[in-house]
Amino acid sequence: MYVLTQILLTYLLLLNFVTGGPEEEQGVKYASKCEVCKVVATELEAKLDETGKTHDVLEIGYSVDDVSPKRKKEYKKSELRLVESMEGLCERILEYNIHKERTDSTRFAKGMSQTFKALHGLKDRGVKVELGIPYELWDRPSVEITTLKSQCENLLENHESDIEEWYHNYQGKVPLIRYLCSERALKEDDDTCLKEKGETNSEIKEKKKKKQDVNVKNEEKDIKQEL
Repeated sequence: MYVLTQILLTYLLLLNFVTGGPEEEQGVKYASKCEVCKVVATELEAKLDETGKTHDVLEIGYSVDDVSPKRKKEYKKSELRLVESMEGLCERILEYNIHKERTDSTRFAKGMSQTFKALHGLKDRGVKVELGIPYELWDRPSVEITTLKSQCENLLENHESDIEEWYHNYQGKVPLIRYLCSERALKEDDDTCLKEKGETNSEIKEKKKKKQDVNVKNEEKDIKQEL
């Protein structure tokens, strides 16, 4: 009975967006301008954190005799770092999933949604689940996510100069989500989604640090046991 109930519940949750009809009737709700900017700012700051860990120094300039000294600049302060951080940024959006069990901006998040976790769990237990779409398409990016990728590209194109200004003059002083979203892209639009509590970049980093600390402790414990 429990399994049948689970099948019915998950099927009803998905029925809205796998059957025909207008998009709103299918349960499709595209990202708002606020949600787009929030995701893009979060991803860009995360990418900058990744590229900012190096202490590499770039040699800038060119000399015909290769004798004159070249100017040196830290990679983490260079234009190259920004270019490399923005390259493929919107492709990273395809790693997101739509979590239809949530109603706020945290519905756009990485990781499998509770609905699909339940579906995969049922299938792994040998339960036949019919959704009207092939199994191999279950984990493909939804229309909301592919559209979010396009919205990301438009945002970067329209606010490239703002991002460059923040990178060179305000990075580390003003959060990108405030500088780019609240004060510019959403200046005359609703920005309430920026205050909705999801996993911020700093929280994600804290989780990674805790995981690393646990791994180190486990390794130390294994070494002591071996000794």
